[in-house]
Amino acid sequence: MSRILALLLLAAAFLWPAAAAAHEVRPALLQITEQSAGHWRVYWKQPAMGEVILSLKPQLSSGWLAARPAEEYAAPGFLVRTWDVRSPAPLDGQTLRIAGLERSITDVLVQVDLADGRRIETVVKPIQPTYRFALARAAAPAVPAYLKLGVEHILMGVDHLAFVLGLLLLVGPNRNLIKAVTAFTVAHSLTLAAAALGWVHVPSALVESLVALSIVFVAAELLRDGPSVTRRWPWLVAFIFGLLHGLAFAGALAEIGLPPRAVAASLLLFNIGVELGQLMFVAVAVAVMLALRRLKLPARARLIAPYAIGSFAAFWFIERVVVVFQ
Repeated sequence: MSRILALLLLAAAFLWPAAAAAHEVRPALLQITEQSAGHWRVYWKQPAMGEVILSLKPQLSSGWLAARPAEEYAAPGFLVRTWDVRSPAPLDGQTLRIAGLERSITDVLVQVDLADGRRIETVVKPIQPTYRFALARAAAPAVPAYLKLGVEHILMGVDHLAFVLGLLLLVGPNRNLIKAVTAFTVAHSLTLAAAALGWVHVPSALVESLVALSIVFVAAELLRDGPSVTRRWPWLVAFIFGLLHGLAFAGALAEIGLPPRAVAASLLLFNIGVELGQLMFVAVAVAVMLALRRLKLPARARLIAPYAIGSFAAFWFIERVVVVFQ
């Protein structure tokens, strides 16, 4: 028993930072729009949770953003700043830096709309918080930004991965897993599209709280002996909670918005990215499970994952409920 407790404490030491920042993986958005020659509008939107706002500051080498923003306001879930820039200095060749990004786990989607109709998109990451604009140079074909964001969102979303892991442990690596994952995919694709297109509106803080509660439910099912609805029809439970998780995915997508001229394509790419990231995680998790089966671990060791998942999910639930009431 002491060994199991030690393993739990060790897991907590590694996962606590991710748990505390599970809601901070939502991307920020920087939009730079050329209104006319020498006239630019800069829009900055970064995630926030309650009164907690990441210390992020966009900076351009020309000093465009050194002045006070023309507009600044905070709303539930985000902080917005805008600048109205009139300068003869070209954007081409300038270096963008997101100060403070290196101390976070948040990506920044950068969109530049030029007066000639061109759009340049890129993603600035904490590992490299700078980007040099090269607007005149023809960009090489690259994976669209929304596809990357979808993959990174699911792989960095500790809470969503915890649910998928719990579902995998509950079902096991067999045919039922394929049914459960498929049901989860179909469900969250439906609500992701519905919410992203504005057909469904649910407060993000409430959705995040219910997502945490869904993980607690799965962890409790893992600890229950004997048959249950979840074990008999795991695809049904995966579908029901998948609808909920899709709303959470849509909340992250809403933080950056969808380009008006490419809503369907961007939404599809983001969803495909989520699915690719999910399949990557499931493949690795199944491989680890099959490897652990050969080690013949004691029965008590199987309780480590359910207790760890349930404990962190309970922490997320309490933390997010506090935000709801704020």
